[in-house]
Amino acid sequence: MSALTAQLVSFAVFIVFLVGLGLLASRMMGVPFNLPRLAVAGLVGMGAGGAVGILLAFDSFQTAATSTTAEHSEPEVLVLLFGSMAAAALLVFVAFELAVPQGTRLRPVTAARAVLNLFGRVGRYRRIVWILARHGLWGYVTGRRDGGEDASTQRRLARSLSRSMEEAGVVFVKLGQVLATRRDLLSPVFVEELGRLHSEASPVPVEQVRDTLERELGQPVEEVFTDFAAEPLAAASIAQAHLATLKDGGEVVVKVQRPGISSVVRRDLDIIRRLARKFEQTTDWGPAIGVVELAEGFAEALLEELDFEVEAANIAAVAEATADSAVRIPQVHEAYTTRRVLVMERLHGTPLGSADLSGVDGAAVARTLLDCLLEQVMMSGIFHADPHPGNIMLLEDGVGLLDYGSVGRLDGQMRESLRMMLLAIDRTDAVLLTDTLLDVVDDTTEVDEERLRRALGQFMARYMHSSAAPSMRMFTELMLIVTRFGLSLPAELAAVFRALATLEGTLVHLSPGFDTVSEARRFAEERMAGQLDADHLRDAALAEFAAMLPALRRMPRKLDRISDQLHKGRFTVRIRTFAHPDDRRLVHGVVQRAVLTVLAVATGLMSVGLFNVIGGSDAEWFSLSAPSRILTLAAWLLLASSGLMILRLLVGVAKEGKRRRIGRP
Repeated sequence: MSALTAQLVSFAVFIVFLVGLGLLASRMMGVPFNLPRLAVAGLVGMGAGGAVGILLAFDSFQTAATSTTAEHSEPEVLVLLFGSMAAAALLVFVAFELAVPQGTRLRPVTAARAVLNLFGRVGRYRRIVWILARHGLWGYVTGRRDGGEDASTQRRLARSLSRSMEEAGVVFVKLGQVLATRRDLLSPVFVEELGRLHSEASPVPVEQVRDTLERELGQPVEEVFTDFAAEPLAAASIAQAHLATLKDGGEVVVKVQRPGISSVVRRDLDIIRRLARKFEQTTDWGPAIGVVELAEGFAEALLEELDFEVEAANIAAVAEATADSAVRIPQVHEAYTTRRVLVMERLHGTPLGSADLSGVDGAAVARTLLDCLLEQVMMSGIFHADPHPGNIMLLEDGVGLLDYGSVGRLDGQMRESLRMMLLAIDRTDAVLLTDTLLDVVDDTTEVDEERLRRALGQFMARYMHSSAAPSMRMFTELMLIVTRFGLSLPAELAAVFRALATLEGTLVHLSPGFDTVSEARRFAEERMAGQLDADHLRDAALAEFAAMLPALRRMPRKLDRISDQLHKGRFTVRIRTFAHPDDRRLVHGVVQRAVLTVLAVATGLMSVGLFNVIGGSDAEWFSLSAPSRILTLAAWLLLASSGLMILRLLVGVAKEGKRRRIGRP
């Protein structure tokens, strides 16, 4: 046989062997078989594994180069070479699948962009860490230092946090403003300092604004507006607003997104998410306040603010829900609205924060605003989530509500739960309030219900007795109680309480001494009275009966079957310890990993023992006797088997971690 033929035969044998190993990997490692990936792994394995095999057989490349052809052709040498190449190819094949799972589409341009984003994110990380370190906060956020309980330390930390967020830019300023509304999570000193953050920004030059308008609208500004003010009406961190006049003479406000702000916001949100996960793992306060959920909710809300089409839809939905209200909501001109441009009706008036309230019936305006928000929350389920004075405008003929970037939504079940909570508070019924709270929170498995009921009873006794003057602050106290028991209210319900607390400050500004709780009771009596008349109750009862009818039809047969089994003594109750698939999967995985671990350790120890018998793994191959060579091969095979089992364990752990990250069982 010629040398070329021998090499071709060897290559063919290697290919067959490699395919067999690929099939073995797909069965043993749980890695999908893929021929192109296996070919790439084989090419890499031939180079890397061949080099390792030569070193194992000859100790060095110089010795291999000076050895004879007969020595190269010995079966033991060929076994070492083939085994090393196959093992290397198998490792590359499994690593390839873990790094780039089958079905992943490789996009070089996207990958290059991701690398550039990574470098940008690293630079931004350095900037944020430097800001935190310069203000003395890095030790606190990493959990290495305790914030302390004294008031001076808390004040200093709050002030440093506020300054750091202001210096870090628009997204962190927005985050600070959101945190300032979370009185259930932060102490009053932090709420006070973060509440001073403002999102004003220097205006964008009008030339850039006009360029953005022409790109978004697809036509020159002059063809849409007869007049467009060069000076902005207001300039914020996300967008700025200009006054304009449409061709039909309608006066409008044009809200234009700042150029390049979308990429900045998305980059910083990605960093905030990563930092939240780090704080969740490395600090005590992270899990206590639900920092990951807080970051995700903030990111979702801020990304909605970047899409003005979402804000336009929010305006339309709120306007439809409160069509009978005296509160004016600006009309959106959908023909000129895009993701980065919002054109809406101009309301003539003065922002409430800077308005002169002399001569204004503050109590009437406050009552109108409260009725409007309660109508949104209790009846329609979509509500303005940020009714601070800057978003409320006093008009010549009433009051207007602006800025719908932040909107809350409640489904029917959540609205019903909210009604039951308010009814329980009004009746000072601690049992009903406890049951309603436990129905809406996420995890109640470790809650001491009796202690929670007593705490809620004390809460209502403090706020709802006859001489007390209840206010919306009691909802903040309620959220603090829920947090203290390790529970977490749904985000949409917490948004309702925050909106009501924000609105109460606005109402008191309009009418000092305004009794928000009494007015809310008046609203409930007026709106709910219609739902308690005979016709409405009859319709509700019929609807509930129709829903229960299928179960009622099956009930007699089920009762008859149970009584028959009891009479014959054959009534049994079966309990499956691991009924849930997740429980069975967990037990199966634990047992499998335990067995693989024991086998990997046993085979590893056996290989070490064999190496000790033959004088170590560094003994020269050609100086060994035939029995020693057999034992050496057996030792290497045992060591390879131990390595494969360890690799199988690592593959399982990596896949389990990936499934948990993407939320799959």
